[in-house]
Amino acid sequence: MKFLDELKMQRWDDHRYYHQSRINQSLHLLSAMSFLGAYVLLFINPPLAAFLGWIVAMLVRQAGHFFFEPKGYDAVNETTHEHKEEIKVGYNLQRKVVLLSIWALSPLALYYYPTMFGIFEPYTDLSSYLNNLGMIWLVLGFAALLFRTVHLFFIQNVQSGLVWFSKIMTDPFHDIKIYHKSPVYLLKGEFLDPMHHVK
Repeated sequence: MKFLDELKMQRWDDHRYYHQSRINQSLHLLSAMSFLGAYVLLFINPPLAAFLGWIVAMLVRQAGHFFFEPKGYDAVNETTHEHKEEIKVGYNLQRKVVLLSIWALSPLALYYYPTMFGIFEPYTDLSSYLNNLGMIWLVLGFAALLFRTVHLFFIQNVQSGLVWFSKIMTDPFHDIKIYHKSPVYLLKGEFLDPMHHVK
């Protein structure tokens, strides 16, 4: 399968399996706009970009998956939630719990190990603490992307890993394209996307 064809397939599976809730779609729209802001901030203030990316974009995005996306039998795709989790290319809910736990514990790690084993100059005030924390979160984000990409090299193939990496990096643009009308549907009282295009 060609690279762009696989990218299209990964996007399609992600949409139809994991974005049926209009609330989730709307939160992904907000998350996507926040991530684009973080992309710009990477060139201006990297620690601030990490704060925007993790605290706003990532938490909003994952809240949609954890709290609003249906977890029962998926009648649209005629499959169980458990099956979807097993075949998920990227981070399924279990892997996300691990990643978010590491993220949530990192402020404590920095507090008790101010240099993070010699990586940083010790923080002297709140500003320098937050700057170092932002850098940790930035590295964690890139490490999570790299880890799963390389992992996919071995459990699937190199192209699948590179396709997934490309998908994740361009998801903010794609999410805005396909979910920009979701808040309107939500305001009309449509809580689940009927997914006529899937059926």
